[in-house]
Parts: sequence; C-alpha cells; structure tokens
Amino acid sequence: MGEKIEFEINGAVGSGYLALPASSSGPAVIVIQEWWGLVGHITDVVDRFAAAGFIAFAPDLYHGQAASEPDTAKKLMMELELDSAGKEIINSAKYLLSLPQTTSETVGTVGFCMGGSLSIWSATLDPIIDKSVGFYPGSSWERHAPQWANYKGKSAMIHCAEGDGTSAAPGIQEAVKEITAAGGSIETFDYPGTQHAFFNDDRPEVFDKGAADLAWERTLNFLRN
Repeated sequence: MGEKIEFEINGAVGSGYLALPASSSGPAVIVIQEWWGLVGHITDVVDRFAAAGFIAFAPDLYHGQAASEPDTAKKLMMELELDSAGKEIINSAKYLLSLPQTTSETVGTVGFCMGGSLSIWSATLDPIIDKSVGFYPGSSWERHAPQWANYKGKSAMIHCAEGDGTSAAPGIQEAVKEITAAGGSIETFDYPGTQHAFFNDDRPEVFDKGAADLAWERTLNFLRN
C-alpha cells in the first residue's frame, strides 16, 4: 500500500515509508521504529494505519540500516543521536502537515520499544505533536531529558507489558507524574501475561494477538478523538 520516499521541508531532507488511505485524505500519524530499524513490521503498521484512514509515515531513523539480531540492534540504538532523531521526527511531522491530503492541524505519534520512548518524548519537542502513544517504552528517560512541562494541553497513552513491570515500572510512573503535573493527560494500560514486544507479530515467541488487538483498538480511538 505504501512506498519508501524522500522529502524536503524547509531546507531539511528526510526519508521513510509513507502510506495514504483509500480516501486519499485523513489525519496524520508518525510511526516510530523499534531498535531493529525500518523493518517489515513497522511498514506493515504504517499500512494498517492507512487502512484505518490515516496519512501515516515512518521516518527511517537509521538511514537505510536495519538489524535482524539483538547485538546489532543495540549497537544501532546506542549510536542514534537523539537530537538528530528528534529533529527528523519533527521534520516528518511538518512534512505530513504540508501534504494536501492531511486533514489535521497537528500530528500524532506512535512508537514501539525504543520508538515508544521516542514517541512520548517527541511531544515535548514541538507544539505540532499533540498526541503520543508508546508501546512498552524504555524504563529510563535519562538520555532523553524530556522537558515535561511542554505536555501542557497534550495527551499520551502507554501500553505496558507485564514482563516489563507493567505501569508500575519507574519510567512509566515518572511519565504519568510529570505529564499530569504539566497539565497534560495520560492513560496507561496493562496487558496481563504479556512480554515485551507483544504487538510484534513478526516475533511469535512474544506476540500476543488478544493484547495486540486490544491495544490497536485503543490506539485508533485515542488518535481519532
């Protein structure tokens, strides 16, 4: 359904995977990769968002690199410069808003694992991102150093795996406390019996269809309202 593209916006260039809905118009959402990179699971999620009526785009934060085993994925994640990644996410949001097919004035973000943390963090970077969803984000915000005060008037949703410690995990509790204190709103959902990456159907050892379907439904409703 979608295709890999390159774009330029305000002098900045970017690349990634873009998919448009059958209606050719809709609200915008950015899908942020796991530590594996812009792999098939992520492009499939972008296509699913397009099928649900969204203008969906996944920026290629690794610039053509991807991993199939954890050691390489960890190396790529640790080499990712957060400032540059943040700028790429914001530029991607600006690009989506520049498209004539986009009907929204702001952009939502959805991310998984590493991308879950980047999604929640990205809403602190620019007013054009006002809704963020994190699937099993990382346990620490030390690298991101979020300016949580920028969540005023914004909304977040976090899907938590039991294997990661549920919503009681310190990093999730910090996000809840800080976003609420900033005047934003946040919902957390726990999925009993699940492991990290339970949404990834390319990983049968952890995929949980019931939890994934419920989290997907909640995510769509959140982004649409």
